[in-house]
Amino acid sequence: MKTLDLHQIDNYQDRFGRNVAARLSDTSQGISPDISERLKAARMLALSKRKVVKLQTASNINTNGSAATLNSGDADNGLWNRLGSIIPLLALVAGLLAIAVIQEQRVTKEIADVDVELLADDLPPAAFTDPGFVRYLSTNRRD
Repeated sequence: MKTLDLHQIDNYQDRFGRNVAARLSDTSQGISPDISERLKAARMLALSKRKVVKLQTASNINTNGSAATLNSGDADNGLWNRLGSIIPLLALVAGLLAIAVIQEQRVTKEIADVDVELLADDLPPAAFTDPGFVRYLSTNRRD
């Protein structure tokens, strides 16, 4: 597949536009005056409504290792630009803090549940640390 660069595309578009204009100029000789006036009015209307496209090229290319960024010529570091770059960072920090709090509450609840089970059981907590009791539990489960 053949790829064209921007300069070649512009050349093709310019050449096409010149060819279309030349053909229209050649055939416009035989048009009646009333049609010619209507076409002139339509052209003026189209030109008044056209959109002007302003292209802006990057004035700076910043490189940092393998990453590159393009900066425009009018670097406006206004309040909205700063807020726009800080808000995602604040959202990330708030999300991480919320996750940490939720995890801590979950672990605390699990520990509290285990403590409640141990204290509400008929056996004293010291029985769970006795090696003989562990052997007794394992022999009873096999039966």
